[in-house]
Amino acid sequence: NTRTSPEVVYREDGSPVYAYVPAIGRTEGQHCSFVDEEQVQGLLLQGPRSQPVAEGEGQWCLAVGQLPPGVELQRCGRWNPGGDGAEIWTPFSRDGSIPQTMDTRRSGVDDPSAVAMAMGFELQPGATLTLPLVISWDLPVTEFAQGITSHRRYTDFFGRSGSHATAIAAEAIQDWPRWRQAIHRWQQPVLEQEELSEAVRMALFNELGDLASGGSLWTAATADRPMGHFGVLECPDYSWYESLDVRLYGSLALVQLWPELDKAVLRDFARAIPSEDLRPRLIGWHMTKGQEPVHAPRKRFQATPHDLGAPNEHPFTATNYTAYQDCNLWKDLPSDFVLQVWRTFRWGGQDLRFLADCWPAVDSCLRYLKTFDQDGDGLPDHGGAPDQTFDDWPMKGASAYCGGLWIAALEAALASAQQLSLRLGLDTTASQRDFGAWLQQARSAYDRLLWRGQHYAFDTHTEGSVVMADQLCGDFYARLLGLPSVVSEERARTTLATVCRVCFTGFHRGKHGVVNGLREDSSPVDPQGTHPQEIWTGINFALAAYCCLLGDQKTAMAISGRAIEQIYGHGLQFRTPEAITVDGHFRACHYLRPMAVWAIWAAHTRWQPFPMPKD
Repeated sequence: NTRTSPEVVYREDGSPVYAYVPAIGRTEGQHCSFVDEEQVQGLLLQGPRSQPVAEGEGQWCLAVGQLPPGVELQRCGRWNPGGDGAEIWTPFSRDGSIPQTMDTRRSGVDDPSAVAMAMGFELQPGATLTLPLVISWDLPVTEFAQGITSHRRYTDFFGRSGSHATAIAAEAIQDWPRWRQAIHRWQQPVLEQEELSEAVRMALFNELGDLASGGSLWTAATADRPMGHFGVLECPDYSWYESLDVRLYGSLALVQLWPELDKAVLRDFARAIPSEDLRPRLIGWHMTKGQEPVHAPRKRFQATPHDLGAPNEHPFTATNYTAYQDCNLWKDLPSDFVLQVWRTFRWGGQDLRFLADCWPAVDSCLRYLKTFDQDGDGLPDHGGAPDQTFDDWPMKGASAYCGGLWIAALEAALASAQQLSLRLGLDTTASQRDFGAWLQQARSAYDRLLWRGQHYAFDTHTEGSVVMADQLCGDFYARLLGLPSVVSEERARTTLATVCRVCFTGFHRGKHGVVNGLREDSSPVDPQGTHPQEIWTGINFALAAYCCLLGDQKTAMAISGRAIEQIYGHGLQFRTPEAITVDGHFRACHYLRPMAVWAIWAAHTRWQPFPMPKD
């Protein structure tokens, strides 16, 4: 990024955005050299390197291994990408050849260059030939705001000079057969689960692409952070790292496949919770409603941050980047954090050191959330502005969504406290006493205030009968983690049947998936609203997993199948959006939440582990 200013502007929808300006067009000093080593042949592209190396500086390598007899390697060290490409395409289209030019001069200003490589050979009918081709790069530094830099994780193994693209290519050429075998072993358990639809098995693998293409960052290790920092953007449109409410769903892939990375993320949240940043910021949502400007502190003491910051500032240190809502007031974030900590302890290796590291933040964030129980009924109260993951859908009073998460989080905190007390001797007596009393009160209030006979209420102040698809997210998560359920199995089944009747089969005959919310008569909650009328792919996958937990495999496959059809039918594969509407509009591609498809795997297999490579 050539623009390293942390300046933030607001879109018309009130969400913050910053400019990203790539270094395309900077040509001075760029040149190519030929690589002819024992195991590697190819082309090496590089430009000037500062001392120390700056962002964007380093090398690219286009390489093959030692070629068998009869294979001719052709290399063009320079051609003009600013023209029509005829100098490359004309000979190649004629006979498969390219100009073999050894032009390695350094480019001047506005003097673009490109390289090309081709291989020529003859094959007899029925014969095969495998010729691995590698593209590698060594760009060791990433810069955030000006002067704030990190080295990338791979530099722990290849060095930080920015001169090792050939070595990286050589390792790939040598080890790719072993890598492919390891991938086959890793995929086999999914392929063998024939009770899961073919679409779900496909999506399990394909949605993992967001870990690589979703603006992910993995920094080099330090003495106090042996895994470095890890983060995936919520999406390029909402470009801040690891939105906690979204990763409640989307990180179910990370915890099952790379639990140490998930621990690194949650440790960063644990460090951030006691921090404070009282600089006031304009809250975007109120602008969209034509209201008077509202300002709020960026991060209050003990408030659970929404995210770990953005690439244009100082991520992992300056948190709570988004300013669409005042995230200090959100009623789901503390519960989301506590549930993820217990989840990653319980199913990520039972790492007591990790649990102990996160415990002070677990304790303090729940105490912070308890202060929002304004009427003393035992459940957090919403303030009337959207203050949870459906951040364009206002709630007021107690809600089924956040109330259920609160109960599940208290169960998770009690389980954590007991483990730390029994196995590490940590004194958690006061926390167990308080959380136990709060849990008893919350359980008593939840059904009494929110049960409506066929489903739970959206909140205690909304008029009419609103059926929210994800109303029992807390019960889903409790059951997924093996905690005591939030509601009885009878009411869980009744609620899920109502959600399916109103929001799935009753919504355009189920052709589009589960919509976020409707009134019980299938009329819109708010004809002008956004979130209630959207189909969220990640929420659909979570609901499918909830169906699995309750033994309804048929409905699970129906819901997940429709969601996947929506993605692929609209040509959105490998850029899965957060939301799609019935008329084909979509929002927020490359979104983090759809990796919740891995909740289906956890629910269906009861967390069956994978044969992951050790190196």
